[in-house]
Amino acid sequence: MARDITVGAAQMGPISRGESRTEVVDRLLSLLETGAQRGCDLVVFPELTLTTFFPRWFLTDNVEIDRWFESEMPGPETKLLFDRAAELGVGFSLGYAEIFVDGDGIKHHYNTQILVERDGSVVGKYRKVHVPGHEHDEPDRPFQHLERYYFEPGPSGFEVWNAFGGVIGMAICNDRRWSETYRVMGLQGVELILIGYNTPLHYSPDPQQNALAGFHNHLVMQSGAYQNGTYVVGVAKGGIEEGVDSLAQSVIIAPSGQIKAQCITTGDEIAIATLDLDYCDFYKNTLFDFDRYHQSQHFGLISQPREHKR
Repeated sequence: MARDITVGAAQMGPISRGESRTEVVDRLLSLLETGAQRGCDLVVFPELTLTTFFPRWFLTDNVEIDRWFESEMPGPETKLLFDRAAELGVGFSLGYAEIFVDGDGIKHHYNTQILVERDGSVVGKYRKVHVPGHEHDEPDRPFQHLERYYFEPGPSGFEVWNAFGGVIGMAICNDRRWSETYRVMGLQGVELILIGYNTPLHYSPDPQQNALAGFHNHLVMQSGAYQNGTYVVGVAKGGIEEGVDSLAQSVIIAPSGQIKAQCITTGDEIAIATLDLDYCDFYKNTLFDFDRYHQSQHFGLISQPREHKR
């Protein structure tokens, strides 16, 4: 029997600087409801879903900075999303800015994504490894990309989890451009990788790449899917947000590298596809049979998928 999972790539349109968490969650609930009505088991939201892309501004007041971050998940505004997902029996993946205080009382700021099962329980958490942009104020740019000012790289690398009847991994935005992102999860048997992104169409360091943004976006995810025998779901927050035009083109990609479904607008929209996770075996057991052809010791220690305990 096929291991089918129906997945929705829940693209978001622009979120204004003044839009509240409650207003954003209402939009997420609408997409979640649509996904449930159309048979989704899992709905995937973008990177930094709950706010505008605040790293485009250089802020210095710590209180002002921390208001863009979540100190708990679910929190007061997001609990409604968790509760409704459990009622509907639909899981989701959500990107957000996270404050984490460690055992020594040190505060950390991460660009984070979580995976939530159909009963509303948190399966796993991923913190962005490849943090792009710049660390210092560069006011001469038309807009800034200060992720390296606001976020530190995640400490745990790329993990995978046994959930939704398969092996699931997560990555965020710039991670998708690096081949090791897919390969490290591929060596752990990943069958479905969930990627949220916020990608401006203007790239200040090399504007000649602007016209290729959509091509490069799909290129890296399609090649990552094919070379590792896995499905990839890439979900954008697109459109013109606070004057910045961002790439949409949210997509669901098969292990063959082919596109199964794609959003066609730059606003709130959900693209849906039913994925047979056993189809991954056609690639994992032939061209990309890692056990037979790949010297995995070059990649260091690879952990096993974590079991999700309900």
